[in-house]
Parts: sequence; C-alpha cells; structure tokens
Amino acid sequence: MKMNGIIFNMVVEVPRWSNAKMEIATKEPLNPIRQDVKKGKLRYVANVFPHKGYIWNYGALPQTWEDPKHTDKETMCCGDNDPIDVCEIGSKVCVTGQVIQVKVLGILGLIDEGETDWKVIAINVEDPDSSSLNSIEDVRKIKPGHLEATVDWFKKYKVPDGKPENQFAFNGQFKDKDFAIEVIKSTHSYWKALVMRKKMKDDEIVCQNSSLCDSPFKCSDEEASAVVETTAEYGEPLPVSPEVDKWHFL
Repeated sequence: MKMNGIIFNMVVEVPRWSNAKMEIATKEPLNPIRQDVKKGKLRYVANVFPHKGYIWNYGALPQTWEDPKHTDKETMCCGDNDPIDVCEIGSKVCVTGQVIQVKVLGILGLIDEGETDWKVIAINVEDPDSSSLNSIEDVRKIKPGHLEATVDWFKKYKVPDGKPENQFAFNGQFKDKDFAIEVIKSTHSYWKALVMRKKMKDDEIVCQNSSLCDSPFKCSDEEASAVVETTAEYGEPLPVSPEVDKWHFL
C-alpha cells in the first residue's frame, strides 16, 4: 500500500454508472478482478431510482483487509473479509483494473448483513476538483447532495433482491479523513498479519504474491506469469438480462 499523507493507490473494480459487480477475487491465485457470481448467476446491482448503477468509481485499497475475526470497536461488528472499499467521487469515469492515486476525504461505516464494511470517500488526485476537496465538509460544499446520495445508495441497493435496508454506524454520519486514515492503517495491519502467516486454510484468502519478500506465499515472476497465462482472459461481455436495465422505485 503506497501511502503519502492522505494519498493512496486505489484499484478500480467498477466504473461509475455501470452495473456489473466486479471485484477482486481474493480466493483465486494472484487475486484477479472478476464479476461476482451468486447461485450460478453473474451479479449486477439494480438501478434504484434516481441512481444508475454505481454512482462513483468503486474499488479498493490494496494491502488492506477487514478481518472477519476482529470485532470493530466502533461498529461492534466483525470485518467482511475483503479489502477496504473506496468510492472515488471525481468526474472521470475510470476502467476496471485501473490503478489511480486518490486523496482520502472521509469514511462511512456501513453495516452490511451484520458485517463491518467501511466505505472510504476519496477523489482522484488528477481530478480538476482535487485541489479544492480536502475534507468531508468540502464535499458537502462543492458537491452538494453527493454524500446524501451515497448513504441512500448503500441503504437501498440490496432491497430489489428482497433483502432489508442496510444499517450504518454513527447513524449514517460520515467521519473525517483522520478517522478514515486510522481505519485504513488498522486494515493494513490485519492484511500484513494475514500475508505473513505460515499456513493458509483451503477456504481462506489466497495470499500468493510476487512482491512481498518476507511473505511465505511469495512466488517467482515465472510462477506468477504461469498463473496469468492459465487464467481466462476478460473477453467480450456476456449477454445482459433486460432486468439489469430495469428501474426500481423505492
């Protein structure tokens, strides 16, 4: 995890306005980005009016992990077993797999089906508004309605699938960038403990990597290349059900 003050590297999983639920596949070798599958079907997020797909560039901070065995003292819930999520609020639409540098502005504490699922609010450092956005309060002033839309989106996005509305820590209030950075640091420490373990169970995150010299899961460049060569390429998109373009009015 590259960290310079409040600047971090972000891996983009889902471009803004798209619906396919792309995510880092933590249980596959070298953790490629794939579309999530549930009950044999590709997953998409619904369009909950007035929101079209994901309303930000959505992704994660590498080298972080929300430990499912750790109960967060703020939320009183365990982690969701994934890297910490990021909502990038700049104007540019990114692409899946793109790595961008983002400035952390704040954080939202989502409780998703009983698990802690932090959502970092950040902006691409190359965005025209980046120099003007330095805090969560700046977002309220310069992008009015954006934070409220974010809470509304996370609250309702699973309702079309027959699930209840999500809950939030701190009554849905955003915490500032200092709080956010402390959360990021803690998830980095859990990640570091994860990749330094001596053994890994079959059902746990695959920690194979080619860059962490002290990790027992480090592989050679040749081994990494072999994994990439045997992994199916991201090809043409599959036909999408008309249901994906449906609008839900909640």
